[in-house]
Amino acid sequence: MQKIITDHFPELAQLSPESQKILEDGIYISTAPAGTMMFSEGSECKGYVMLLEGSVRVQKTSEDGREIVLYRVESGESCIMTTTCLISNDQYGAEGIAETDIKIATIPPRVFDQLLKHSNKFSRFVFEVYAKRMSMLMMLVEEVVFKKLDKRLAQLLLDRKPDRFDVTHQDLATELGSVREVISRQLKVFERQGFLKLGRGAIHILDKDGLRASLE
Repeated sequence: MQKIITDHFPELAQLSPESQKILEDGIYISTAPAGTMMFSEGSECKGYVMLLEGSVRVQKTSEDGREIVLYRVESGESCIMTTTCLISNDQYGAEGIAETDIKIATIPPRVFDQLLKHSNKFSRFVFEVYAKRMSMLMMLVEEVVFKKLDKRLAQLLLDRKPDRFDVTHQDLATELGSVREVISRQLKVFERQGFLKLGRGAIHILDKDGLRASLE
């Protein structure tokens, strides 16, 4: 098996020689530039995807055009939406967009099914990843349903590493499943409170302690 794959997914190195041969004969590596639509809602799944380099944003769009980021797939991770499609033989229920240049390893559906049926270690690998992602989605549902938008926005801003970063109000709205106008209004409230300074396409956090206190 190609070392680049086991470096990112060491669990696959524990497969039996027979299963490793099946995987090695079927898996293929490809690349895509930033901005590529990896899959869209209603499209067919072309295989089990494992991300080797880069980041993919998975998001859902409502009938009125509002978007919410469900999760991101980073290097060394796979996509639970893809797993769901393969297991249920269904179409995608969301869309995935490459946020950066990416490199992916893809296991075709036929090979995926074969390994899932005949390799306990491969099945465990797939479902452990699936379970972790489901837990993250449940946390997102809880935040959207039970946590106020101002607190969710404050936490999102605090999670950003630098004190000043480039981001649009629409980007933040997409992250939180809201609309730009609501996010802009809340950001101006934070600005009036002295927590941050708004610029053109940028936010400068001035008072992290104050912003953190707003979470209480």
